[in-house]
Amino acid sequence: MSTVNWAVDPDHSSIEFSVTHLMINRIKGFFGDFQANISFDPDNLTSTVVQASIDSNSITTRQPQRDEHLKSVDFFDVAKYPSITFQSTGCSLVSEQQYEMTGNLTVHGVTKPIIFQTTFRGVNKDPRGRNRAGFHSIAYIDRNEFGLAFNSPLESGGLIVGNEVKIELNIEALRID
Repeated sequence: MSTVNWAVDPDHSSIEFSVTHLMINRIKGFFGDFQANISFDPDNLTSTVVQASIDSNSITTRQPQRDEHLKSVDFFDVAKYPSITFQSTGCSLVSEQQYEMTGNLTVHGVTKPIIFQTTFRGVNKDPRGRNRAGFHSIAYIDRNEFGLAFNSPLESGGLIVGNEVKIELNIEALRID
């Protein structure tokens, strides 16, 4: 097979994150509005190219007061930085079906390199006969490096919000060629 274009199906995909809260628990959040295009050859994923955009205002943690705080200038400042973007710069094989997808992530106006540990789940036809591909990816970032530095110390030591953010993607893409 040769390189073909795929569009991420947001109805069958998710962009999630989690961060430590009060040094004792991880809180999950999601972005509901995103789009991405992927160009790849299922027989040679090292040639994969990804371009993605997330609407920062679509963040939800299922707690409206926290969501509004995350949208404020203390964190994402969605009025000034309405989108989060990712542009891949490379893809390398780690082991069978396991890849490292490198790229540039832009959050809060700051662009940094990132590595997603990615599993290619394969290609299947949906009930309408359309080709779909699946991926699962995980990356970790330090939110402070992206200017998301709001925090408060705890009486017992530590901070209210952890610095390490886990990003998890469950992606289903529809072939558009």
